[in-house]
Amino acid sequence: MKIKKKRNALRQSLAVFRYSGRAIGLVWNTSRFLTIILATLTLAAGLLPAAIAYLGKLIVDAVVLASQSDGSSFVNISRPLLYVGLEAIAVALLAGSQRGLSICQSLLRVLLGQKVNVLILEKALTLDLRQFEDSEFYDKLTNARREASVRPLSLVTRTFGLVQSALSLVTYGVLLVNFSIWAVIVLILAAMPAFIAETKFAGQAFRLFSWRAPETRQQHYIENLLAREDFATEVKLYQLGEMLLSRYHNLFNQLYGEDRDLTLRRGLWGYLLSLVSTAAFYMAYAWIVVETVVGRISLGDMTMYLIVFRQGQSTFSNALTSIGGMYEDNLYLSNLYDFLEEEVPQPWGKATIGVNPQDGIRFENVSFTYPGSSRPALRNISLHLKPGEKLAIVGENGSGKTTLIKLLTRLYTPDSGRIFLDGLDLQEWDVDVLRRRIGVIFQNFVRYQFTVGENIGVGDVEHLEDQSRWQNAAQKGMAQPFIEQLPEDFRTQLGRWFKGGQELSGGQWQKIALARAFMRNRADILVLDEPTSAMDAQAEFDIFNHFRSLTKEQMVFLISHRFSTVRMADKIAVIENGEVVEQGTHEELLKTQGRYAKLFLLQAAGYK
Repeated sequence: MKIKKKRNALRQSLAVFRYSGRAIGLVWNTSRFLTIILATLTLAAGLLPAAIAYLGKLIVDAVVLASQSDGSSFVNISRPLLYVGLEAIAVALLAGSQRGLSICQSLLRVLLGQKVNVLILEKALTLDLRQFEDSEFYDKLTNARREASVRPLSLVTRTFGLVQSALSLVTYGVLLVNFSIWAVIVLILAAMPAFIAETKFAGQAFRLFSWRAPETRQQHYIENLLAREDFATEVKLYQLGEMLLSRYHNLFNQLYGEDRDLTLRRGLWGYLLSLVSTAAFYMAYAWIVVETVVGRISLGDMTMYLIVFRQGQSTFSNALTSIGGMYEDNLYLSNLYDFLEEEVPQPWGKATIGVNPQDGIRFENVSFTYPGSSRPALRNISLHLKPGEKLAIVGENGSGKTTLIKLLTRLYTPDSGRIFLDGLDLQEWDVDVLRRRIGVIFQNFVRYQFTVGENIGVGDVEHLEDQSRWQNAAQKGMAQPFIEQLPEDFRTQLGRWFKGGQELSGGQWQKIALARAFMRNRADILVLDEPTSAMDAQAEFDIFNHFRSLTKEQMVFLISHRFSTVRMADKIAVIENGEVVEQGTHEELLKTQGRYAKLFLLQAAGYK
C-alpha cells in the first residue's frame, strides 16, 4: 500500500512537468528569432566555462615550465601569453553570451507577457455569464493571471539553463574523472539535500498561493473602493476610509504572516543544507592539495581541479535548482492552462431566420435556477409578444424581471421550458444573429471611459465610428440637446479617469445608454431594464411618449417601477417570486383589482 502511494505521488510530481513542452511552444510562437538566439547563446554559455578552466591549467603549467627553463627563451614566454590571450577571448565570449541571454530574456518577457494576457482575455470572451457569476471561477481567473505572464519564460529559461548546466557538467566531468571518479560522486551527492528541500518548499509555496486567491481578490477589491472615483463620494460621506484601511491591513498581515513563516523555514533549511556542499568542497580541496604536495598531480592540474570542482559543484547545484524551479513553474502554469482549458459550452444553433415571423416572442413554461441556488428565479413563465407589441414587466426587486431578460438574450439557458422567436426555439438561432436583433439597456449599464460618440457607438460595434449613426441614435434617445452643450460634443471624453474627461449626471448617462440601444437600427427587439430610473417623472414621461412613436414596428420589453410609464404598454405582466401572477392591459388589470391595481393605486396616492 505504501509503495503504491509513493508511486502515485511520484506520478503526480512528474505529471506537472507536462507543461514544459507547451511553454517552449508558447515561447517559440511568441518569437522564433529570439528563441533561436536564446538557444544558441545558452549552448555557448554551457561550453565556455570548462574551456576557460582548462586554459587556466595550461597557463599555470606553461608558467611553471617556463620558470624551470631558461627565462630568455621567447618560446617559453610566448606560450603562456598565448594561453592568456585565448582565455581572455573565451572570457569575453562568455560575458557576451551571458549579456545576450539577459537581453533576449528581457525582450521575450515583454512579448510573452502580452501574449499570455491576450490568451486569457480571448478565453474570457468565450465564457458564459454564469461562469463570471461564480466565485470559484474568479479564483481560477485570479490564479491564472497572477504570474502567468512570467512563468512560461521562466520555465523556458530554466530549461535552457538546465541544458547549459548539463553541457558544463559533461565537460567538467571529463576533466574531473581524470583525477578520481569519487570526486564526481561526491560532487553529485553533496547537492542532493538542498535540491530535495527546495522542491518541497516550492510545492508548499504554490499551494499557499492557490489557496488564498479569495483573500487576494478581497484585498484588490478594497484597493478599488479606496482609490476609484465612483466609490470615493460614499466612502468619504459614510467615513468608511479607516474601516476599509483597517481591513486592508488585516488581510495584508494575514498574507504576510504566511509568507514570512514559509520564507524563514525555506531560508533556514537552505542555509543548513548548503553547509553540506561547503563541507564536501573543502574535503575535496584538501584531497587535491595533498595529491599535489605528494607529486601525483601538477600545480596546473591542482588549479584546474579546484576550479572545476568549485564550478562543477555550483553548476550541479544550479541544475538541480533549475529542475526545482521548473517544477514550481509547472505548478503555476497548471493554473494558466486549467483556465485556458475551462470547458466552454458550444452554441449549436445556426438559424438566421425564423419559420413564422408573425409569431414574435413566446415563452412557454420557462423555469430557471441560478447555479448554487436552491430557489428558482423563474417558475413556469408563459408570455407571448407579437411583432410591434410593447410588454411592460412589473414586480418587486428580486422577483425575476432581469433574469427573464437574460434568458431572452441567451446570456442564460432555461432549465426547463422553451423560448421561441419567429416560431423557432431560441437555442436554434445563431447567437450572433440573435443578438444583432436586440437593442438592450440594463439598469446597471456600463459607463465607458470613452468619448460620447464611442459610448453610443458601442451599441453596434460594427459601426462604432459612424458619426451619422451617433447623431441619429442620440436624437432617438433624447441625448442630442445636452451633447451639443459639451465642449467637443460627440468627441468629448467622458468620466474622470483620463485627461479632459467630463462627468455627466445620472439622467444624462441614462440618455447616453438609451441612445446606445438605438444604435442597432435593424434591431426589431428592444429591451429596456429601468432605463429612466435616474430621471424625473416628467422627463421619463416625455421620453416614453417619444419612444412609442419611434418603435411602432418593434417588440419592446420594458421593466419599470413607475406606473405612469408602464400604463403606455400594450400588455403588462406582474411577476412575484419568479411567477407571472397577472397579465393584461392597464385597464384590464385595474378592473381585476389584484396585485397590479393595488400597486398602481398605492403609487398614485403618493402623487396626490
